[in-house]
Amino acid sequence: MPVSITEIKNRLPKEFMENLYEMFTPGMVDNILKGIIEKRYTTLRVNTLKYNAQELMRYFKEQNIKFERVLWYPDAFVIKNANEKDIQKLDIYQKGYIYIQSLPSMVPPLVLAPKENENILDLTAAPGSKTTQIVSLMNGKGHVLANELDKMRCEKLKYNVKMQGADIVEVVNGRGEKIGSQYKEQFDRVLLDTPCSGEGRFTAYDVQSYRVWSPKKVNELTKMQKKLFQSAYDALKPNGILVYSTCTLNKEENEYILDWALKNFNLKMVDIDINIKNAMPGINDGLEKDIKKSIRILPSKDMEGFFVSKFIKK
Repeated sequence: MPVSITEIKNRLPKEFMENLYEMFTPGMVDNILKGIIEKRYTTLRVNTLKYNAQELMRYFKEQNIKFERVLWYPDAFVIKNANEKDIQKLDIYQKGYIYIQSLPSMVPPLVLAPKENENILDLTAAPGSKTTQIVSLMNGKGHVLANELDKMRCEKLKYNVKMQGADIVEVVNGRGEKIGSQYKEQFDRVLLDTPCSGEGRFTAYDVQSYRVWSPKKVNELTKMQKKLFQSAYDALKPNGILVYSTCTLNKEENEYILDWALKNFNLKMVDIDINIKNAMPGINDGLEKDIKKSIRILPSKDMEGFFVSKFIKK
């Protein structure tokens, strides 16, 4: 039986629900809750280092796998009649020709827009979905430093990088907060897809997705996010691009971090020119006006919730 909106409201943490009503209209909150209730399709992207979209579509047709292309990213596909486990059995998965990845998580690398022969930093990189996508976008030319603190997750990152043939990646198992001082102003672009409270990934079918959430945890995370932001800024060359993203919905880890960053660093925000149906501009009430240049993707049938912002270092 599908879960009702009333039922999910009662299951989710009270403060989380209050937060939603404070930020959005009741109609929007209902849509977010529908997104939390919906079972999502499996989505993936083609690994252009090894394969291409044309070959993949031919392969899917031979296998009777129904798919849809993604309008804002030609290398991304929504699978209509197979789940993640089915896809993992395919030889193209096992050869690293494709990568199973949620659609909103493909947005930060696109916004980062890395170019061939650049030096790129992915500050909190595991399991490597965005790292390997960055390498695809660079056509495998240049250098990517992928940092991950957690040892186990770092092994997963190494495995994915190897599987995808992303040879230009150097994996480092270190503290993200220290990278800025170790690699001062060395990178053309930095992706900070920061650890967060994960509200965009809450799902009615997994209590674990929201069980550990608390206002206290959000508060602790914002302290770490600021340290990581400082490190990302320090590692970035002047005129370099910094993308800050989370898979959460609250303002504390999103707009308030941007407001703090704009007040404390020599940065300016840049427009994000990617047309996503479920995206809305950042909320800038009482904050720096340019915060509206960020985007918040609301949970839906196709997408989990996400937040993406783009800066240039002056």
